[in-house]
Amino acid sequence: MLGVTANPTAGWVTQQARNLMLDLGNRASDFRFLIRDRDSKFTTPFDQVFTTDGIRVMLTAPQAPRMNAIMERWVGSIRRELLDRILIMNERHLRKTLTEYEAHFNMHRPHRTLNQASPLRALPDPVDADIKVTRRDRLGGLLPEYAQVA
Repeated sequence: MLGVTANPTAGWVTQQARNLMLDLGNRASDFRFLIRDRDSKFTTPFDQVFTTDGIRVMLTAPQAPRMNAIMERWVGSIRRELLDRILIMNERHLRKTLTEYEAHFNMHRPHRTLNQASPLRALPDPVDADIKVTRRDRLGGLLPEYAQVA
C-alpha cells in the first residue's frame, strides 16, 4: 500500500513511485513492465522513475476499460468486501484498514484463478484425518480468516 491523499497531484504521484522503488529495492529488477492509464497525473518524471531501472512503461489504450482488468477487479473487490461495509473515520483509519485488507487479500483470501489458494500462500496438503479449524477475525469480524491447527 503506497499512499493515501484526498487530492493527488502529479508531484505526489511521482513521489509515491519513488517510494515504491525504494521499498522494492533489489526486487525491482524482477519487474519488466508497468501498465498505467493516461491520467494527467502520470507525467514524464513519473515514467522516468521506472524507466531508469529498466522497467518499460506501457499505456492502456484509450477507451479500453478491460485492458487493465486485473486492477479493476482488485478495486472492485476492495469496494465490495471492505469499503462498502465500513465507515472510514479519517486518513489514518483508511490507511490501517487498507493495510489489513491487503494482508488478508494476499495471505488468506481464496482466489478462484489460483484454485482457492492465496497469492502469497499455497494451499496446505490435503489431510484425511479429522482436523481442527480456527477462525481469526480481522477488522472486527468483517474479514474472517480460517486456518488448520496441527
